[in-house]
Amino acid sequence: MADPQAQQNPENDREMQKAISRMYKQAQQEQQIKALMRQILDAQAYERMMNIKASNSELYMQLAQVMISLVQSRQVNGLINEQQFLSILRKVMPRHEPKVEFKHK
Repeated sequence: MADPQAQQNPENDREMQKAISRMYKQAQQEQQIKALMRQILDAQAYERMMNIKASNSELYMQLAQVMISLVQSRQVNGLINEQQFLSILRKVMPRHEPKVEFKHK
C-alpha cells in the first residue's frame, strides 16, 4: 500500500503555492504599511495605531489608508501627533446611532 500523503495531487500543490504566495505578499504589504506608519506618526500615535492593529485589523487598515492619503495629498505637515491621530480616528470610527422605538399601546 502506498502512503496517501506521499501521493500528493499536483493541483493541491499549486493551490498551496498560491496560498503561500498570497500570504507572503500580504506580510510584505503589512510590513511596508507598518514602516510607513513609523515614519508619519509620532511615538504616542504609533503606539495607539499598533494597539488598534492588535484589536481590530480592519480598522487598522482603514486608518492606515486614510493616514497615507493625508500625507500624499500634503494635508498633514510633519509627524501626525496623538491629538491629530485621535481626531482622524473619530472621523473614521463607525458611529452607532441609538435607536429610539416608540411602542403604541
